[in-house]
Amino acid sequence: MQETIHYITRELKDLYPPGEIRQFVRLILHALRGYSLTEMIVKSGELFSAGERSRVSNIVARLKMQEPIQHILEQTLFHGLDLKVNPAVLIPRPETEELVDWIIREYSHPPLRILDIGTGSGCIALALKKAFNTPLTEACDISEKALTLAQENASENHLDIRFFKADILQWEKCTQWNSYDLIVSNPPYVTLKEKKLMPANVTDFEPWSALFVPDEEPLLFYRHIAAFANRHLQNNGSLFLEINEKAGSEIRELLMQNGFNTPEIRNDMQGKPRMVKAVRNY
Repeated sequence: MQETIHYITRELKDLYPPGEIRQFVRLILHALRGYSLTEMIVKSGELFSAGERSRVSNIVARLKMQEPIQHILEQTLFHGLDLKVNPAVLIPRPETEELVDWIIREYSHPPLRILDIGTGSGCIALALKKAFNTPLTEACDISEKALTLAQENASENHLDIRFFKADILQWEKCTQWNSYDLIVSNPPYVTLKEKKLMPANVTDFEPWSALFVPDEEPLLFYRHIAAFANRHLQNNGSLFLEINEKAGSEIRELLMQNGFNTPEIRNDMQGKPRMVKAVRNY
């Protein structure tokens, strides 16, 4: 196994930073052998078969073409869950795991009703369902392909989520909503002018509809989510959002205009303001 790890590192060291290569190694070995990080260390002396070495070589060749590792493997790890991913959904990221961690720490007693808006692969809803075993966990998306994949992930992980199609930009036309104790969303928030700053393995392979908003309306989704949450959150219910690091002050003001008390903005592990919590008090 060590020989394979050295091969992956050697072939990719001029293309990717060391931390990303370590993540590739972790995901590749998990996909090939199902090993956890601890098992990778304990079993580092094991040898790979010719078939496994051939598969690793193919994966490395595709990584050199900037294809996301999660698309190559058709799976990823998120908050202890094995999830399927494909080009129809945004690849779950560590920052979103941090948002989930924050939510879990905030609740000494599980919320009774949860909604995940723009669920994509289902990663947030599934992680919260696993953590809380909430009686009602719902998740919506505008994409049929995303909802199909999210339902597959729920079934594979034996978690009961109610998925349904809805466009949050036209939320008043949907009749499937309930009232909720917790609403969470990681909506599109990257402006088109920021696209040129993003790596090709994101812009060339992930769905633009899950990433980008018009330059002239960067808070498009937050404006609709805030209005929706104002209507559908229970008293003292919480809204958690992943945000553009440049938009924290504007989002805080937007939420306060929609009846939320002193929204709290939190930094991610890289020190960037990427998450917000707001409580609705009637």
